Amino acid sequence: MVETGPARRRTNSGPGRLLIAVYLLFAIAATSRAGLQIATKFDEAPVAYLLSGVAALIYIVAAVGLARAGHTGRRVALVCCSVELVGVVAVGILSLADKDLFPDETVWSQFGSGYGYIPLVLPVLGLIWLWRTRLTR
Repeated sequence: MVETGPARRRTNSGPGRLLIAVYLLFAIAATSRAGLQIATKFDEAPVAYLLSGVAALIYIVAAVGLARAGHTGRRVALVCCSVELVGVVAVGILSLADKDLFPDETVWSQFGSGYGYIPLVLPVLGLIWLWRTRLTR
């Protein structure tokens, strides 16, 4: 058997396609929600609405990173999934500890309970997928 060098599975193949589709779905949902909230009632809960906008941006960039599947795309997706996980956990804790801090929900409030906790699970799945598709020898 002749070894041809390190092999890497592409992040945009197999289960990665489903992961990209879910990220795109959440990008659309979070962008729509944040856009409407910022346009119509920004003064009611600016931090919450801006956080939803940040979440939307992260979902978009993560989907693009996973879809690109190259070295740069992997790094972008890794950063996005990591920031997203930290954000979901931090906002989840803060939204439970101090309800006055978030007078209206964000995508990440209460660990994404308004979205079936998918915002909490999604970055974990993204990080697992990036790890499984890493460079192997």
